[in-house]
Amino acid sequence: MNTQVKRNIRNLQAFYLLAFFGVGSLYPLLSVYLSEVEKLNGYQIGTILSVGPIVMIFFQPLWGIMSDMTNAPVKVLTLTTAMAGIFGLGFLFLNHYLLFLIIAILISVFQSAMIPVSDSISLKYTSKVKYNYGNVRLFGSLGFGVAVFIMGRLSDWSAEVIFWGFFIALSLAAIMAMRLPKEQATEKNKLFSGMKDLFKIRKFVIFLAVTFMIFGPNLANNFYFSLFVEDRGGTYTGIGIAFLIAVLSEIPFMRAAGKWINKFGLLQIAAFAGTVSMIRWFFYFMEPSLSVVYASAVVQGVSLGLFIPAGLQYIREITPVNITATAVTVYSAIGNGLGNWFSTFLGGVLYEEFSIYVVYLFFAVLALIGVVLCFWLIKEETKSHLINLPIKN
Repeated sequence: MNTQVKRNIRNLQAFYLLAFFGVGSLYPLLSVYLSEVEKLNGYQIGTILSVGPIVMIFFQPLWGIMSDMTNAPVKVLTLTTAMAGIFGLGFLFLNHYLLFLIIAILISVFQSAMIPVSDSISLKYTSKVKYNYGNVRLFGSLGFGVAVFIMGRLSDWSAEVIFWGFFIALSLAAIMAMRLPKEQATEKNKLFSGMKDLFKIRKFVIFLAVTFMIFGPNLANNFYFSLFVEDRGGTYTGIGIAFLIAVLSEIPFMRAAGKWINKFGLLQIAAFAGTVSMIRWFFYFMEPSLSVVYASAVVQGVSLGLFIPAGLQYIREITPVNITATAVTVYSAIGNGLGNWFSTFLGGVLYEEFSIYVVYLFFAVLALIGVVLCFWLIKEETKSHLINLPIKN
């Protein structure tokens, strides 16, 4: 690996570290802030937290179009990252439910570009230089975990610090984004035609459903886990410790994902990760003690640490090369957008009507459906493989 490649890899890793530090500063503790400081009810919190994912469903493809039209994804990523951080400060200067809702929408409009555009740049570059994507993406998990731990401790002093953390981290991430490798698209204006081709691929559509059911609850957990830990008797610092354990546990599994995928298969690893998620959510429904919650948080490494690289690689494998970027955009919109919104919004309703434990039962049911679909895909691929085997005379 030459010096320029090493520098580009380090820049990608630094961007993920800072961008996810910003996200980890805000969202895991935002629900507690809105509940304790602003005194909003479950419906209001659920709406504010879930509006972001639904906005992402529409804006992620639009940012993809802009990246393709301008053939400048790095510039798009720089602008959107900076704007998301700036709007995050809006929570500090406003004090009304509807205004909070508007701020959440504005943040999401720009933040919706961060994951798919950076993933597209990273996937293209790591594939080009034959570097393990998981070794880049794990810095996002590191940044997220460290942010929740630090902000959890600082929030015991002042809850408003989470918004400053979000702004500063994303401002630095925007500066780092300008240094990312200029991996431009080979073709322009192919997004809509690409979408049409994508939805003709049966395996792609089914795996979108798998992602919706498994990945959606995992993202929604970032909002509700703090309420869960608090209900079990945890403090802001305790919430930070729990998130730190959960998120940092993703790192070794992301590093090992490549070897496990080669040994067992992409869908098999995705199904295993989904099963672990399902068991975790059902376990939380059983109201375990706080010490056990801390100990069990490490299983997030198995679920997300394996599902994220396996899912992205599967999408790359089943879609034509000329529409891979489009596939990543749609995949992100379904998992980070629609699945996240559905799980977060209904989670808010269930939290208000019942309890935080019923929210996790709901997550467990969704994960179960996702695992069943994943095993169905495995069965279909096995059947297809057997049909295509050459006949021996």
